[in-house]
Amino acid sequence: MNNRPWLRNYPPGIPANIDTTQYETLVDFLKDCFTKYAKLNAFECMGKKMTYAEADRLSTQFGAYLHSRGLKPGDRIALMMPNLLQYPIAVFGALKAGLIIVNTNPMYTPREMLFQFEDSGVKAIVIVENFAANLESVISKTQIETVIMTSIGEMLGSIKGSIVNFAVRYIKRLVPKYNLSNVVSFSHALEEGKKFKIKEFQGRASDVIVHQYTGGTTGVSKGAMLTNANLVSNMLQIRTWMQSYLEEGKEITLSPLPMYHIFAFSVNCLAMLSYGAHTVLVTNARDLSSIVKEFKRSKISLMTGLNTLFNALLNNEEFRKCDFSSLKITVGGGMAIQRVVADRWKEVTGCPLTEGYGMTESSPLISVNPLDGGKVGSIGLPVSSTDIRIMKEDGTLAGYNEIGEIQCKGPQVMAGYYKQPDETSKAIIDDGWLCTGDIGRMDEEGYMYIVDRKKDMILVSGFNVFPNEIENVVVQHPKVLEVAAIGVPDDKSGEVVKIFVVKKDDSLTKDELMAYCKSNLTGYKMPKHIEFRDELPKTNVGKILRRALKE
Repeated sequence: MNNRPWLRNYPPGIPANIDTTQYETLVDFLKDCFTKYAKLNAFECMGKKMTYAEADRLSTQFGAYLHSRGLKPGDRIALMMPNLLQYPIAVFGALKAGLIIVNTNPMYTPREMLFQFEDSGVKAIVIVENFAANLESVISKTQIETVIMTSIGEMLGSIKGSIVNFAVRYIKRLVPKYNLSNVVSFSHALEEGKKFKIKEFQGRASDVIVHQYTGGTTGVSKGAMLTNANLVSNMLQIRTWMQSYLEEGKEITLSPLPMYHIFAFSVNCLAMLSYGAHTVLVTNARDLSSIVKEFKRSKISLMTGLNTLFNALLNNEEFRKCDFSSLKITVGGGMAIQRVVADRWKEVTGCPLTEGYGMTESSPLISVNPLDGGKVGSIGLPVSSTDIRIMKEDGTLAGYNEIGEIQCKGPQVMAGYYKQPDETSKAIIDDGWLCTGDIGRMDEEGYMYIVDRKKDMILVSGFNVFPNEIENVVVQHPKVLEVAAIGVPDDKSGEVVKIFVVKKDDSLTKDELMAYCKSNLTGYKMPKHIEFRDELPKTNVGKILRRALKE
Protein backbone atom coordinates (compact mmCIF):
# COMPACT_ATOMS: atom_id res chain seq x y z
CA MET A 1 0.00 0.00 0.00
CA ASN A 2 1.40 3.43 -0.98
CA ASN A 3 2.31 5.86 1.75
CA ARG A 4 -0.76 8.07 2.42
CA PRO A 5 -2.62 7.41 -0.89
CA TRP A 6 -5.47 9.62 0.31
CA LEU A 7 -3.44 12.82 -0.16
CA ARG A 8 -3.87 12.57 -3.95
CA ASN A 9 -7.63 12.92 -3.45
CA TYR A 10 -7.66 15.75 -0.93
CA PRO A 11 -9.92 18.65 -1.88
CA PRO A 12 -7.96 21.65 -3.27
CA GLY A 13 -6.28 23.75 -0.57
CA ILE A 14 -6.34 21.09 2.18
CA PRO A 15 -2.79 20.53 3.49
CA ALA A 16 -1.36 17.10 4.33
CA ASN A 17 -0.36 18.42 7.75
CA ILE A 18 -1.39 21.40 9.84
CA ASP A 19 0.38 23.38 12.53
CA THR A 20 -1.41 22.10 15.62
CA THR A 21 0.78 24.18 17.94
CA GLN A 22 -0.75 27.58 17.10
CA TYR A 23 -2.63 27.45 20.41
CA GLU A 24 -0.96 26.00 23.51
CA THR A 25 -4.34 25.49 25.22
CA LEU A 26 -8.03 25.55 24.43
CA VAL A 27 -8.29 28.65 26.66
CA ASP A 28 -5.79 30.46 24.39
CA PHE A 29 -8.02 29.54 21.44
CA LEU A 30 -11.13 30.80 23.26
CA LYS A 31 -9.45 34.13 24.07
CA ASP A 32 -8.64 34.56 20.39
CA CYS A 33 -12.26 33.88 19.31
CA PHE A 34 -13.80 36.05 22.04
CA THR A 35 -11.59 39.01 21.03
CA LYS A 36 -11.94 38.59 17.28
CA TYR A 37 -15.71 38.09 17.18
CA ALA A 38 -16.75 40.00 20.34
CA LYS A 39 -19.74 41.79 18.78
CA LEU A 40 -21.12 38.79 16.89
CA ASN A 41 -23.71 36.31 18.15
CA ALA A 42 -22.08 33.13 19.46
CA PHE A 43 -24.99 31.00 20.68
CA GLU A 44 -28.76 31.12 20.53
CA CYS A 45 -31.34 28.97 22.31
CA MET A 46 -35.14 29.23 21.96
CA GLY A 47 -34.77 32.68 20.41
CA LYS A 48 -32.44 34.09 23.12
CA LYS A 49 -29.04 35.15 21.75
CA MET A 50 -25.64 35.50 23.45
CA THR A 51 -22.68 37.33 21.85
CA TYR A 52 -19.05 36.23 21.97
CA ALA A 53 -18.34 39.10 24.40
CA GLU A 54 -21.20 37.95 26.69
CA ALA A 55 -20.02 34.32 26.53
CA ASP A 56 -16.55 35.57 27.51
CA ARG A 57 -17.80 37.72 30.41
CA LEU A 58 -20.25 35.16 31.81
CA SER A 59 -17.81 32.24 31.54
CA THR A 60 -15.15 34.33 33.37
CA GLN A 61 -17.67 34.99 36.17
CA PHE A 62 -18.51 31.31 36.28
CA GLY A 63 -14.82 30.28 36.41
CA ALA A 64 -14.17 32.81 39.20
CA TYR A 65 -17.13 31.41 41.15
CA LEU A 66 -15.71 27.86 40.87
CA HIS A 67 -12.37 29.05 42.30
CA SER A 68 -14.19 30.91 45.10
CA ARG A 69 -15.75 27.57 46.11
CA GLY A 70 -12.28 26.08 46.59
CA LEU A 71 -12.09 24.17 43.30
CA LYS A 72 -8.58 24.03 41.85
CA PRO A 73 -7.05 23.35 38.43
CA GLY A 74 -7.21 19.58 37.77
CA ASP A 75 -10.42 19.06 39.80
CA ARG A 76 -13.28 17.41 37.91
CA ILE A 77 -16.67 19.02 37.21
CA ALA A 78 -19.62 17.12 35.72
CA LEU A 79 -21.86 18.97 33.25
CA MET A 80 -25.23 17.28 32.99
CA MET A 81 -27.65 19.12 30.74
CA PRO A 82 -29.13 19.21 27.25
CA ASN A 83 -28.22 22.00 24.79
CA LEU A 84 -28.85 25.26 26.66
CA LEU A 85 -26.98 28.60 26.81
CA GLN A 86 -25.76 27.44 30.23
CA TYR A 87 -23.67 24.71 28.58
CA PRO A 88 -21.07 26.84 26.73
CA ILE A 89 -20.89 29.26 29.69
CA ALA A 90 -20.18 26.37 32.08
CA VAL A 91 -17.70 24.63 29.74
CA PHE A 92 -15.71 27.75 28.94
CA GLY A 93 -15.80 28.91 32.58
CA ALA A 94 -14.59 25.56 33.89
CA LEU A 95 -11.79 25.50 31.30
CA LYS A 96 -10.73 29.05 32.27
CA ALA A 97 -10.57 27.81 35.88
CA GLY A 98 -8.39 24.86 34.83
CA LEU A 99 -10.99 22.23 35.72
CA ILE A 100 -11.47 18.94 33.89
CA ILE A 101 -14.87 18.61 32.18
CA VAL A 102 -16.79 15.35 32.69
CA ASN A 103 -19.59 15.45 30.10
CA THR A 104 -22.53 13.44 31.48
CA ASN A 105 -25.58 12.31 29.55
CA PRO A 106 -28.61 13.78 31.39
CA MET A 107 -30.63 10.66 30.57
CA TYR A 108 -28.37 8.45 32.70
CA THR A 109 -29.97 6.41 35.47
CA PRO A 110 -28.62 6.85 39.03
CA ARG A 111 -26.51 3.68 38.61
CA GLU A 112 -24.81 5.05 35.48
CA MET A 113 -24.29 8.49 37.06
CA LEU A 114 -22.72 7.01 40.16
CA PHE A 115 -20.25 4.94 38.16
CA GLN A 116 -19.07 7.95 36.16
CA PHE A 117 -18.88 10.33 39.15
CA GLU A 118 -17.01 7.81 41.33
CA ASP A 119 -14.66 6.78 38.54
CA SER A 120 -13.71 10.37 37.70
CA GLY A 121 -13.76 11.65 41.28
CA VAL A 122 -16.09 14.51 40.37
CA LYS A 123 -16.11 17.35 42.96
CA ALA A 124 -18.68 19.71 41.41
CA ILE A 125 -21.67 19.39 39.10
CA VAL A 126 -23.85 21.66 36.99
CA ILE A 127 -27.18 19.92 36.54
CA VAL A 128 -30.62 20.75 35.20
CA GLU A 129 -33.37 20.43 37.83
CA ASN A 130 -35.15 17.79 35.70
CA PHE A 131 -32.45 15.28 36.76
CA ALA A 132 -31.90 16.44 40.35
CA ALA A 133 -33.90 13.59 41.89
CA ASN A 134 -31.47 11.10 40.30
CA LEU A 135 -28.51 13.03 41.70
CA GLU A 136 -30.13 13.08 45.15
CA SER A 137 -30.21 9.28 45.22
CA VAL A 138 -26.43 8.90 44.66
CA ILE A 139 -24.73 12.09 45.84
CA SER A 140 -23.86 10.75 49.31
CA LYS A 141 -21.68 8.09 47.67
CA THR A 142 -19.70 10.65 45.61
CA GLN A 143 -17.11 13.36 46.35
CA ILE A 144 -19.42 16.08 44.99
CA GLU A 145 -19.46 19.13 47.28
CA THR A 146 -20.57 21.89 44.90
CA VAL A 147 -23.98 21.52 43.22
CA ILE A 148 -25.04 24.23 40.77
CA MET A 149 -28.64 23.78 39.68
CA THR A 150 -30.23 25.30 36.63
CA SER A 151 -33.59 25.17 34.86
CA ILE A 152 -34.42 24.96 31.15
CA GLY A 153 -35.62 28.58 31.15
CA GLU A 154 -33.03 30.15 33.43
CA MET A 155 -31.03 32.04 30.77
CA LEU A 156 -33.96 32.93 28.50
CA GLY A 157 -34.91 36.22 30.18
CA SER A 158 -37.49 36.71 32.96
CA ILE A 159 -40.71 36.55 30.91
CA LYS A 160 -39.83 33.79 28.43
CA GLY A 161 -37.87 31.89 31.10
CA SER A 162 -40.86 31.88 33.46
CA ILE A 163 -43.19 30.63 30.72
CA VAL A 164 -40.78 27.84 29.71
CA ASN A 165 -40.19 26.79 33.33
CA PHE A 166 -43.91 26.79 34.09
CA ALA A 167 -44.54 24.52 31.10
CA VAL A 168 -41.67 22.18 32.00
CA ARG A 169 -42.54 21.95 35.71
CA TYR A 170 -46.34 22.06 35.83
CA ILE A 171 -47.75 21.25 32.39
CA LYS A 172 -45.32 18.57 31.17
CA ARG A 173 -44.36 17.62 34.75
CA LEU A 174 -40.76 16.95 33.78
CA VAL A 175 -39.20 17.87 37.14
CA PRO A 176 -39.61 15.07 39.73
CA LYS A 177 -39.55 16.18 43.39
CA TYR A 178 -36.09 16.36 44.94
CA ASN A 179 -34.53 17.45 48.21
CA LEU A 180 -30.87 18.41 47.86
CA SER A 181 -29.11 20.64 50.36
CA ASN A 182 -26.40 23.28 49.73
CA VAL A 183 -27.52 23.90 46.15
CA VAL A 184 -26.96 27.22 44.36
CA SER A 185 -28.65 28.37 41.18
CA PHE A 186 -26.69 28.99 37.99
CA SER A 187 -27.59 32.71 38.03
CA HIS A 188 -26.46 32.98 41.67
CA ALA A 189 -23.09 31.47 40.68
CA LEU A 190 -22.75 34.02 37.84
CA GLU A 191 -23.71 36.92 40.14
CA GLU A 192 -21.32 35.81 42.92
CA GLY A 193 -18.55 35.31 40.37
CA LYS A 194 -18.47 39.08 39.76
CA LYS A 195 -16.92 39.51 43.22
CA PHE A 196 -13.95 37.22 42.51
CA LYS A 197 -11.14 36.73 40.05
CA ILE A 198 -9.89 33.56 38.41
CA LYS A 199 -6.63 32.64 40.14
CA GLU A 200 -3.69 32.46 37.75
CA PHE A 201 -2.39 29.04 36.70
CA GLN A 202 -0.18 27.83 33.86
CA GLY A 203 -1.99 25.64 31.33
CA ARG A 204 0.02 23.31 29.11
CA ALA A 205 -0.70 21.52 25.83
CA SER A 206 -0.35 18.15 27.59
CA ASP A 207 -2.90 18.94 30.34
CA VAL A 208 -5.96 16.66 30.37
CA ILE A 209 -9.02 18.94 30.15
CA VAL A 210 -11.88 16.51 29.42
CA HIS A 211 -12.81 13.02 30.66
CA GLN A 212 -15.12 11.87 27.88
CA TYR A 213 -16.73 8.55 28.78
CA THR A 214 -16.95 5.83 26.21
CA GLY A 215 -18.20 2.28 26.42
CA GLY A 216 -15.04 0.21 25.96
CA THR A 217 -15.20 -3.10 24.11
CA THR A 218 -15.04 -4.76 27.52
CA GLY A 219 -18.37 -3.14 28.36
CA VAL A 220 -17.17 -1.06 31.30
CA SER A 221 -17.40 2.64 30.54
CA LYS A 222 -13.95 4.27 30.40
CA GLY A 223 -12.93 7.91 30.74
CA ALA A 224 -10.95 8.91 27.65
CA MET A 225 -8.48 11.59 28.78
CA LEU A 226 -8.49 14.33 26.15
CA THR A 227 -5.79 16.99 26.41
CA ASN A 228 -5.54 20.60 25.27
CA ALA A 229 -3.41 19.39 22.35
CA ASN A 230 -5.98 16.71 21.38
CA LEU A 231 -8.94 19.08 21.30
CA VAL A 232 -7.07 22.02 19.74
CA SER A 233 -5.75 19.68 17.01
CA ASN A 234 -9.13 18.18 16.21
CA MET A 235 -10.76 21.63 16.18
CA LEU A 236 -8.12 22.75 13.63
CA GLN A 237 -8.53 19.55 11.58
CA ILE A 238 -12.29 20.13 11.38
CA ARG A 239 -11.82 23.84 10.63
CA THR A 240 -9.31 23.11 7.85
CA TRP A 241 -11.60 20.59 6.14
CA MET A 242 -14.38 23.21 5.90
CA GLN A 243 -12.26 26.23 5.02
CA SER A 244 -13.25 26.63 1.37
CA TYR A 245 -16.97 26.51 2.26
CA LEU A 246 -17.30 28.76 5.31
CA GLU A 247 -16.67 32.48 5.81
CA GLU A 248 -15.61 33.94 9.13
CA GLY A 249 -18.35 35.83 10.91
CA LYS A 250 -21.04 34.93 8.39
CA GLU A 251 -22.27 31.44 9.28
CA ILE A 252 -25.34 30.28 11.19
CA THR A 253 -24.97 26.66 12.29
CA LEU A 254 -27.54 24.31 13.79
CA SER A 255 -26.68 21.99 16.68
CA PRO A 256 -29.45 19.47 17.32
CA LEU A 257 -26.98 16.90 18.70
CA PRO A 258 -26.26 17.33 22.41
CA MET A 259 -22.92 18.97 23.16
CA TYR A 260 -22.15 16.41 25.87
CA HIS A 261 -21.65 14.04 22.90
CA ILE A 262 -18.06 14.31 21.59
CA PHE A 263 -19.16 14.87 17.95
CA ALA A 264 -21.18 18.04 18.70
CA PHE A 265 -18.68 19.09 21.39
CA SER A 266 -15.79 19.25 18.90
CA VAL A 267 -17.68 20.40 15.80
CA ASN A 268 -20.43 22.72 17.08
CA CYS A 269 -19.04 23.88 20.41
CA LEU A 270 -15.38 24.32 19.36
CA ALA A 271 -14.67 24.29 15.60
CA MET A 272 -17.57 26.63 14.77
CA LEU A 273 -16.18 29.20 17.24
CA SER A 274 -13.08 29.42 15.06
CA TYR A 275 -15.31 30.77 12.28
CA GLY A 276 -17.15 33.21 14.54
CA ALA A 277 -20.28 31.22 13.73
CA HIS A 278 -23.67 31.88 15.30
CA THR A 279 -24.65 28.45 16.67
CA VAL A 280 -28.33 27.72 17.22
CA LEU A 281 -28.81 25.17 20.01
CA VAL A 282 -31.70 22.72 19.81
CA THR A 283 -32.61 21.57 23.33
CA ASN A 284 -34.63 18.52 22.31
CA ALA A 285 -33.82 17.12 18.86
CA ARG A 286 -36.64 14.57 19.16
CA ASP A 287 -39.03 17.47 18.81
CA LEU A 288 -38.67 17.84 15.03
CA SER A 289 -40.90 20.92 15.02
CA SER A 290 -38.20 22.82 16.96
CA ILE A 291 -35.67 22.03 14.19
CA VAL A 292 -38.14 23.05 11.48
CA LYS A 293 -38.77 26.31 13.36
CA GLU A 294 -35.04 27.15 13.36
CA PHE A 295 -34.76 26.48 9.63
CA LYS A 296 -37.70 28.83 9.04
CA ARG A 297 -36.30 31.49 11.38
CA SER A 298 -32.60 31.52 10.39
CA LYS A 299 -30.52 31.02 7.28
CA ILE A 300 -28.80 27.84 8.46
CA SER A 301 -25.54 27.19 6.61
CA LEU A 302 -24.20 24.13 8.47
CA MET A 303 -25.92 21.31 10.31
CA THR A 304 -24.64 18.20 12.05
CA GLY A 305 -26.70 15.14 12.91
CA LEU A 306 -27.17 11.39 12.87
CA ASN A 307 -28.65 9.20 10.16
CA THR A 308 -31.78 8.66 12.29
CA LEU A 309 -32.37 12.43 12.61
CA PHE A 310 -31.86 13.12 8.90
CA ASN A 311 -34.23 10.27 8.06
CA ALA A 312 -36.90 11.58 10.45
CA LEU A 313 -36.62 15.11 9.01
CA LEU A 314 -36.93 13.85 5.43
CA ASN A 315 -40.21 12.18 6.43
CA ASN A 316 -41.50 15.43 7.95
CA GLU A 317 -43.74 17.37 5.58
CA GLU A 318 -43.04 20.77 7.21
CA PHE A 319 -39.28 20.23 6.99
CA ARG A 320 -39.44 19.43 3.28
CA LYS A 321 -41.11 22.83 2.70
CA CYS A 322 -38.23 24.81 4.29
CA ASP A 323 -35.88 27.08 2.35
CA PHE A 324 -32.46 25.40 2.15
CA SER A 325 -30.78 27.93 -0.15
CA SER A 326 -28.22 28.92 2.51
CA LEU A 327 -27.30 25.33 3.55
CA LYS A 328 -23.67 24.68 2.55
CA ILE A 329 -22.59 21.73 4.72
CA THR A 330 -24.41 18.81 6.34
CA VAL A 331 -22.24 16.36 8.27
CA GLY A 332 -23.40 13.03 9.63
CA GLY A 333 -21.51 11.06 12.28
CA GLY A 334 -22.06 8.75 15.24
CA MET A 335 -23.46 5.96 13.06
CA ALA A 336 -23.37 4.95 9.39
CA ILE A 337 -25.23 7.16 6.92
CA GLN A 338 -27.53 5.04 4.77
CA ARG A 339 -27.24 5.61 1.02
CA VAL A 340 -30.99 6.11 0.59
CA VAL A 341 -30.94 8.84 3.28
CA ALA A 342 -27.92 10.60 1.72
CA ASP A 343 -29.54 10.53 -1.73
CA ARG A 344 -32.85 11.88 -0.46
CA TRP A 345 -31.14 14.59 1.62
CA LYS A 346 -29.35 15.88 -1.49
CA GLU A 347 -32.60 15.73 -3.45
CA VAL A 348 -34.65 17.62 -0.80
CA THR A 349 -32.09 20.18 0.43
CA GLY A 350 -29.72 20.47 -2.52
CA CYS A 351 -26.83 19.98 -0.07
CA PRO A 352 -24.70 16.80 0.03
CA LEU A 353 -24.85 14.80 3.26
CA THR A 354 -21.21 14.12 4.15
CA GLU A 355 -20.25 11.16 6.31
CA GLY A 356 -17.38 11.34 8.79
CA TYR A 357 -15.87 8.76 11.13
CA GLY A 358 -14.39 9.10 14.57
CA MET A 359 -14.23 7.84 18.12
CA THR A 360 -14.33 9.37 21.56
CA GLU A 361 -10.69 8.29 21.89
CA SER A 362 -9.71 10.49 18.91
CA SER A 363 -11.49 13.68 19.98
CA PRO A 364 -13.38 12.40 17.71
CA LEU A 365 -12.68 13.03 13.99
CA ILE A 366 -10.42 10.57 12.15
CA SER A 367 -11.70 10.69 8.58
CA VAL A 368 -14.35 12.45 6.52
CA ASN A 369 -15.54 12.62 2.92
CA PRO A 370 -14.88 15.72 0.82
CA LEU A 371 -17.79 18.10 1.44
CA ASP A 372 -18.96 18.00 -2.18
CA GLY A 373 -19.92 14.36 -1.74
CA GLY A 374 -16.96 11.98 -1.82
CA LYS A 375 -17.95 8.32 -2.03
CA VAL A 376 -21.28 7.25 -0.57
CA GLY A 377 -20.85 4.25 1.72
CA SER A 378 -17.30 5.29 2.54
CA ILE A 379 -16.17 6.93 5.80
CA GLY A 380 -13.95 9.19 3.70
CA LEU A 381 -10.29 10.18 3.77
CA PRO A 382 -8.09 10.63 6.85
CA VAL A 383 -8.02 14.31 7.93
CA SER A 384 -4.81 16.40 7.90
CA SER A 385 -1.96 15.28 10.20
CA THR A 386 -3.57 11.83 10.53
CA ASP A 387 -2.22 8.44 9.46
CA ILE A 388 -4.32 5.32 8.97
CA ARG A 389 -3.32 1.72 8.53
CA ILE A 390 -5.31 -1.49 8.17
CA MET A 391 -3.83 -4.36 10.19
CA LYS A 392 -4.68 -7.96 9.33
CA GLU A 393 -5.31 -10.51 12.08
CA ASP A 394 -1.84 -12.02 11.58
CA GLY A 395 -0.27 -8.64 12.49
CA THR A 396 0.77 -7.72 8.93
CA LEU A 397 -0.30 -4.61 7.00
CA ALA A 398 -3.25 -5.10 4.67
CA GLY A 399 -3.05 -4.17 0.99
CA TYR A 400 -5.72 -2.21 -0.88
CA ASN A 401 -9.24 -3.56 -0.28
CA GLU A 402 -7.90 -6.20 2.13
CA ILE A 403 -9.78 -6.41 5.40
CA GLY A 404 -8.33 -5.73 8.84
CA GLU A 405 -8.59 -3.51 11.90
CA ILE A 406 -8.57 0.26 11.28
CA GLN A 407 -5.77 1.88 13.30
CA CYS A 408 -5.03 5.60 13.36
CA LYS A 409 -2.31 7.93 14.57
CA GLY A 410 -2.42 11.69 14.99
CA PRO A 411 -2.36 14.61 17.44
CA GLN A 412 -6.04 14.06 18.25
CA VAL A 413 -5.47 10.61 19.82
CA MET A 414 -6.22 10.63 23.58
CA ALA A 415 -3.64 10.47 26.35
CA GLY A 416 -5.23 7.21 27.55
CA TYR A 417 -8.07 5.96 29.77
CA TYR A 418 -8.29 7.50 33.24
CA LYS A 419 -6.91 5.12 35.90
CA GLN A 420 -6.89 2.22 33.39
CA PRO A 421 -3.28 1.62 32.25
CA ASP A 422 -4.03 -1.94 31.09
CA GLU A 423 -6.92 -0.83 28.88
CA THR A 424 -4.78 2.07 27.60
CA SER A 425 -1.95 -0.26 26.58
CA LYS A 426 -4.45 -2.42 24.64
CA ALA A 427 -5.94 0.62 22.87
CA ILE A 428 -2.73 2.53 22.03
CA ILE A 429 0.13 0.42 20.64
CA ASP A 430 3.48 0.71 18.78
CA ASP A 431 4.36 4.32 19.46
CA GLY A 432 0.91 5.89 19.37
CA TRP A 433 -1.34 3.88 17.04
CA LEU A 434 -4.95 3.80 18.25
CA CYS A 435 -6.69 0.46 17.73
CA THR A 436 -10.27 1.36 16.80
CA GLY A 437 -11.61 -2.19 17.02
CA ASP A 438 -13.50 -1.44 13.79
CA ILE A 439 -12.92 -3.78 10.87
CA GLY A 440 -12.51 -2.07 7.53
CA ARG A 441 -10.65 -1.72 4.24
CA MET A 442 -9.03 1.07 2.22
CA ASP A 443 -9.30 1.41 -1.55
CA GLU A 444 -6.53 2.56 -3.93
CA GLU A 445 -7.63 6.20 -3.59
CA GLY A 446 -7.32 6.18 0.20
CA TYR A 447 -11.07 6.04 0.89
CA MET A 448 -11.97 3.87 3.85
CA TYR A 449 -14.95 1.58 4.41
CA ILE A 450 -16.19 -0.04 7.61
CA VAL A 451 -16.94 -3.71 7.10
CA ASP A 452 -17.90 -4.65 10.64
CA ARG A 453 -18.39 -2.80 13.91
CA LYS A 454 -16.44 -3.59 17.06
CA LYS A 455 -16.98 -7.23 17.78
CA ASP A 456 -20.30 -7.16 19.59
CA MET A 457 -21.05 -3.49 20.07
CA ILE A 458 -24.60 -2.36 19.44
CA LEU A 459 -25.01 1.08 17.85
CA VAL A 460 -28.34 2.66 18.79
CA SER A 461 -28.89 6.08 17.13
CA GLY A 462 -25.18 6.83 17.27
CA PHE A 463 -24.73 5.74 20.90
CA ASN A 464 -22.45 2.81 21.75
CA VAL A 465 -24.22 0.11 23.75
CA PHE A 466 -22.11 -2.72 25.05
CA PRO A 467 -23.77 -6.11 25.59
CA ASN A 468 -21.80 -6.73 28.82
CA GLU A 469 -23.37 -3.72 30.53
CA ILE A 470 -26.91 -4.79 29.58
CA GLU A 471 -26.23 -8.37 30.64
CA ASN A 472 -24.70 -7.27 33.96
CA VAL A 473 -27.87 -5.33 34.78
CA VAL A 474 -30.40 -7.96 33.63
CA VAL A 475 -28.69 -10.87 35.35
CA GLN A 476 -29.09 -9.09 38.70
CA HIS A 477 -32.85 -9.66 38.49
CA PRO A 478 -33.59 -12.43 41.02
CA LYS A 479 -35.62 -14.45 38.50
CA VAL A 480 -32.98 -14.43 35.74
CA LEU A 481 -30.50 -17.28 35.36
CA GLU A 482 -28.64 -16.29 32.20
CA VAL A 483 -28.83 -13.53 29.63
CA ALA A 484 -27.20 -12.56 26.36
CA ALA A 485 -27.66 -9.21 24.59
CA ILE A 486 -27.24 -8.54 20.87
CA GLY A 487 -28.14 -5.79 18.43
CA VAL A 488 -30.86 -6.37 15.85
CA PRO A 489 -31.55 -4.11 12.84
CA ASP A 490 -34.12 -1.35 13.28
CA ASP A 491 -35.43 1.09 10.66
CA LYS A 492 -35.50 4.06 13.03
CA SER A 493 -32.36 3.78 15.13
CA GLY A 494 -30.08 1.54 13.05
CA GLU A 495 -30.02 -1.12 15.75
CA VAL A 496 -31.89 -1.88 18.98
CA VAL A 497 -31.07 -4.19 21.87
CA LYS A 498 -32.51 -7.70 22.01
CA ILE A 499 -31.96 -9.95 25.03
CA PHE A 500 -32.19 -13.74 25.28
CA VAL A 501 -33.06 -14.84 28.80
CA VAL A 502 -33.02 -18.19 30.60
CA LYS A 503 -35.39 -17.98 33.59
CA LYS A 504 -34.46 -18.94 37.13
CA ASP A 505 -38.11 -18.63 38.18
CA ASP A 506 -40.88 -19.60 35.74
CA SER A 507 -43.13 -16.78 36.95
CA LEU A 508 -40.90 -14.12 35.27
CA THR A 509 -42.77 -12.17 32.57
CA LYS A 510 -41.56 -9.84 29.80
CA ASP A 511 -43.40 -6.90 31.38
CA GLU A 512 -41.73 -7.48 34.75
CA LEU A 513 -38.30 -7.63 33.13
CA MET A 514 -38.98 -4.53 31.02
CA ALA A 515 -39.98 -2.56 34.12
CA TYR A 516 -36.78 -3.67 35.87
CA CYS A 517 -34.63 -2.62 32.88
CA LYS A 518 -36.39 0.74 32.71
CA SER A 519 -35.30 1.66 36.23
CA ASN A 520 -31.68 0.63 35.60
CA LEU A 521 -30.89 1.58 32.01
CA THR A 522 -30.99 4.76 29.92
CA GLY A 523 -33.64 4.73 27.17
CA TYR A 524 -31.33 3.87 24.27
CA LYS A 525 -29.87 0.91 26.22
CA MET A 526 -33.31 -0.55 26.96
CA PRO A 527 -34.01 -3.95 25.38
CA LYS A 528 -36.72 -3.56 22.75
CA HIS A 529 -37.09 -7.33 22.32
CA ILE A 530 -37.01 -10.11 24.92
CA GLU A 531 -36.88 -13.78 24.00
CA PHE A 532 -37.04 -16.50 26.66
CA ARG A 533 -34.96 -19.61 25.96
CA ASP A 534 -34.39 -22.91 27.75
CA GLU A 535 -30.63 -22.56 27.21
CA LEU A 536 -28.10 -20.32 25.48
CA PRO A 537 -25.45 -21.47 22.97
CA LYS A 538 -21.97 -21.67 24.54
CA THR A 539 -18.36 -22.46 23.71
CA ASN A 540 -16.68 -25.53 25.23
CA VAL A 541 -15.38 -23.33 28.07
CA GLY A 542 -18.89 -22.08 28.80
CA LYS A 543 -18.71 -18.61 27.19
CA ILE A 544 -22.04 -17.54 25.72
CA LEU A 545 -21.90 -17.34 21.93
CA ARG A 546 -23.56 -14.06 20.99
CA ARG A 547 -22.54 -14.62 17.37
CA ALA A 548 -24.62 -17.83 17.24
CA LEU A 549 -27.64 -15.94 18.61
CA LYS A 550 -27.19 -13.30 15.91
CA GLU A 551 -27.11 -15.94 13.21
